[in-house]
Order: sequence, then structure tokens, then C-alpha cells
Amino acid sequence: MSRIKTFNLPDLGEGLTEGEILAWLVKVGDVIELNQPIVEVETAKAAVEIPAKWAGQVQSIFQPEGATVEVGAPIIAIDTDPGAGPIEESTTGAPASDLPTPSAASLAAVEIAPEEGMVEPGLIGGAAPGGRTAVLVGYGPRTTAAKRRPRKGSVPAQATAAPAAPAPAPAAPVPAAPAVNGNGRAGGPVLAKPPVRKLAKDLGVDLAVLTGSGPLGSITREDVQRAASGSPAAAEPLTVAAPATVAASFGADREQRIPIKGVRKLTAENMSRSAFTAPHVTEFLTVDVTRAMKALDRLRERREWRDVRVSPLLLVAKAVLLAVKRHPMVNSTWAGDEIVVKEYVNLGIAAATERGLIVPNIKDAGRLSLRELADAMTDLVQTAKAGKTSPADMSGGTLTITNVGVFGVDTGTPILPPGESAILAFGAVREQPWVHKGKVKARLVTTLGLSFDHRIIDGELGSKFLRDIGDFLADPEAALLAWT
Repeated sequence: MSRIKTFNLPDLGEGLTEGEILAWLVKVGDVIELNQPIVEVETAKAAVEIPAKWAGQVQSIFQPEGATVEVGAPIIAIDTDPGAGPIEESTTGAPASDLPTPSAASLAAVEIAPEEGMVEPGLIGGAAPGGRTAVLVGYGPRTTAAKRRPRKGSVPAQATAAPAAPAPAPAAPVPAAPAVNGNGRAGGPVLAKPPVRKLAKDLGVDLAVLTGSGPLGSITREDVQRAASGSPAAAEPLTVAAPATVAASFGADREQRIPIKGVRKLTAENMSRSAFTAPHVTEFLTVDVTRAMKALDRLRERREWRDVRVSPLLLVAKAVLLAVKRHPMVNSTWAGDEIVVKEYVNLGIAAATERGLIVPNIKDAGRLSLRELADAMTDLVQTAKAGKTSPADMSGGTLTITNVGVFGVDTGTPILPPGESAILAFGAVREQPWVHKGKVKARLVTTLGLSFDHRIIDGELGSKFLRDIGDFLADPEAALLAWT
């Protein structure tokens, strides 16, 4: 049995077919233990750490950070018996002695790239790191059969397998003057990066007639722009840097392309499906929450609450849970030929993270006391900010709150998460002039926005649900006495 074990990307559940390698927690040569976290992978739902299936020494890492890997693809190889001496087998499983030995003819055909004429990596037409040829992204290298470039002073090899007789040396060879291209280099293509080539094409400038002022004689954007404007300086290298007016350009070099993957990809798919499947209706309610803010202040002063994170969102969550008890149909799902009313509330709290917007939920939140609800919300937010929210924590939500007020936004028209029938937007709490007891006074005011699925929730039900939330926030102590 081979001591080298290949670890494939496991199925992370819930129909996920791929994941992105966020970070390797080990490196080649590290000695690892069983179940030690070795890699952090981002799926469409969450970032998770994957533990090692075997103890041993890391032999190879097959996927770099940032790579998107399909489930079942190999990601790492582990030597499960590193103390047994050197490995005598190749990565393919064949003994090292069975590996084919390159012939003398094949070795003779190998040509070492000359040191002269090296170019800056990334310049089209030049050598890239590792001996590759830099090509335009998306085009790839040439796929035709490779032909060896004859060495200087040599005769091209014959088509037969037999070695050719050596050719007589030419008498008194006369060196020919090397052809010089537009950037002042003898032979070879013009050196320029892809954005510069595109700019030249858009402006109708022939790169071959320009003299580059960039590294190693490469042509820069300024060279192309001077040629397009008819400046004589475009035909000769710059000697003194002079200020010049750069014309506005609108090309790929001034654009940023962000791959759509992971959480962002899943969010886009879910929002598009929800927006064009469930008929959304949004209602708004502006509420005087001065009494609610004073109630929070009194709560913070109590001994048992001094170490608890207390925010206005806590009262909003409690208001939603109590309002659901009065209007159970709000906490339901459209299932085609039936409506499924949930007797439990998995309360989702939208959280903005570095990986995008996620909506973890508090399971069966309606059964929690106010203190338990506060602790659960604190854990939810801290876990989300740390990027440790599991896929299970983001599945099964039945009702969601999005707190746009933390960004200074008054309210919005949120889109329903798939499978849910209502989502509440909680806006910023601001001091505003408000009519209170017949007089205009400065009061703390917020605006709520409730979006709901009109197939399930009609205008009357949605309005009553939103009104009850507003009543609780206007006077939470009176609402608790009246509703519980």
C-alpha cells in the first residue's frame, strides 16, 4: 500500500460542487496531525476549514490559493510514514527506475534561452517566468507543433532520423546588419503590454515605428499618445521628463474585473430568482422610538446586563418575534400548490462581511428569552465577521431582518431571501422634530421598510404586522405587558 495519500476536496454538503482555496494552513514539508486544519475553503455558502484525513508530512500541494476546485479534485498529498526513508516511487505510482530516460537526441534538441535580450515579464512577445512565452490572456500559447529555432551558424536538421553530415564552414562570412524594429531592438517583436497594444489599435498607431521609453525599450502609453498627437518626440527616446497633457482614455487598463464566485455568486442567483418569482410589495412606517432607546439605557444599567451587547436591533428582533405570534401567516413559505406555515422562527440577521452579504439565522428564536436572544445575536455577528459562519447556520431561515441603519441609511426596499415571505429593513435612528403630546419636540425617530410576498401576505396582513412592530418599538414596556 502506498504511503503517499492524496486528499481530494470533500463534498461540503447541500449540493455544492466546487470551492475556492482561500488559504493554505500548512506548507510542503510540514508534519501534520490527524484532523489538523490544513486548508480554508470558501464555498457558495461559507468559508470552512478542512481537517486532514491522515497524519504525516505534507508531500505536495496541488492547488494554489485563489484556485476554484471541483469537489473530488486532488488538493494535497500526505506522506503517512515520513520516517521510513526517501520515497522510491514517482507521483504516478511507478518506481523511479521505470521512468523513461531522455534520449541523447532529445537532450540535444533542448536549447537554453540566451541571457541577452531578456525582457520584462508580462510584455507580449517576451519571455515570462519559467521560460514560458507571455501571451494575451484568453489566447493561450501556440498549439501547433513546436519547431526548434536553428542556432547561429548551424544548418537545419534533416527530416530523417539519421544524423546529418556536418556542413563545411563558409569561407569568410560577412555579418549582416541586424534588422532593427521600431523599439530599437535587433530582431524580435515590439515590446508592449496588452493595454498599450489596445490603446495603439484604438488610436491607429503602428507600434513598429515607435521607439519605446519604457523598461528594456518597451513602448508605454505615453509613447503611443505622443505618436497619436503627432509629437516628434515619439520617434526618439526621451531624455528629459517634461510635463505633458494626457488625453482621456477609456480602455481596459482603467477597468477592474472581479470574478463572480463564492458568496457573491450565490447571492446574485438567489436575489434574481426571488425578485422574478415572488411578487414583492414594500410598505414603510416611521416610528418615534424615544421610549425604546430609554428602555435600552435602563436595561444596560442592570447588573445582569452590564457585560451584554445591547443594541436597538435587539428590540427590533423581539418586536418581530412577538408580531409573528400575532400573525403566524407571515412566517410561511410558498410551496406551489400549498402554503407552509412554520411554527418556529429561524430569524435571519443580514451581515456584511469581507466575502459579501450573508444571512445567518438564529434557530427557533421565538423560544428564546430577551437575554438569550441578545447572546445569540452577539455570537452570530462575531462569527460572521470572523468569516467562520457554517453552511448550516445560513440554511433554513424563515424570516429576516436587515439593519441598514448601521450605514446611516433611513430605510430601503429589501428583496426576499428565497423561501421566505417577509423581510424587514431597520433604518437609522435619528433625532428629528416630531409632534409629541401636541407640541413639536426633538425625538428619536426611525423608519421601517417591510417587503413581503403578495401571494401569501395581502395588504391587510402586511400592514397589521408592520403596525404591531411599530407599536412595540414606540412603547416596548407597554407592548410586553399587553401581548405576553
